[in-house]
Amino acid sequence: MARLNSFYLPPENWGEPFTLEGGEAKHLGKVLRTRVGDTVRLFDGCGREGLFTVSEITKSKVQLELNEENSIADPRNITLAIGWNKSSRRNLILEKSVELQTRGLIFFQSEFSQGKVPAETKESWDEKLLAAAKQCGNAWLPELQTVQGSIEKLIEASASYDNKLFLYEKADNDTVPDNSVFAAESTLAVIGPEGGFSPREAELLIENGFKPVSLGSSTLRWETAALLCMGTAYLERQK
Repeated sequence: MARLNSFYLPPENWGEPFTLEGGEAKHLGKVLRTRVGDTVRLFDGCGREGLFTVSEITKSKVQLELNEENSIADPRNITLAIGWNKSSRRNLILEKSVELQTRGLIFFQSEFSQGKVPAETKESWDEKLLAAAKQCGNAWLPELQTVQGSIEKLIEASASYDNKLFLYEKADNDTVPDNSVFAAESTLAVIGPEGGFSPREAELLIENGFKPVSLGSSTLRWETAALLCMGTAYLERQK
């Protein structure tokens, strides 16, 4: 059976009458030329998905009838806090965070950041997450957050995490963690920008319970480090 086309219905709109509006309705009707009677998949980004029959298509709305609904258990554990960087490669991290079932992404202001982290997450970031979720069939979307100010603000935001790591370029190679470290419940892994962490930032992180770890002898780009953490946690959870 061919994979069904997927569409996003926000959790606050999940209920009778099931209705797609705006860009999702346009994509279903005009772009994909879905017809009344066709079956499609909807998901809400919070673990809920269902199979629906298209019952009516108008210029601005699509009405659907629920056939089958499922709740997907949350498989995610790891959140990445990534030092802000002016980089087109950010889109890669957003996309892969969905595919590799990452709980969340926090972009924070570091002393070596290039530019200023925005006060709020951007709509274009959400669009990248949605496109990836439709492609891979994941019913969960990562939570996005930005943290402005100094490293102290990130430390404040980390209070709820039990397992705190930071990927430190000056950590000894014998601190390379095993897979289970990244797969531990409620994990926050902090990755610096391209310039890494300042001595002051590293000291503050250690003082506040973050364990410095190494990812090996190679100098990794920030997106490579992020993908390695996400991928390692993902594979460990498959066991």
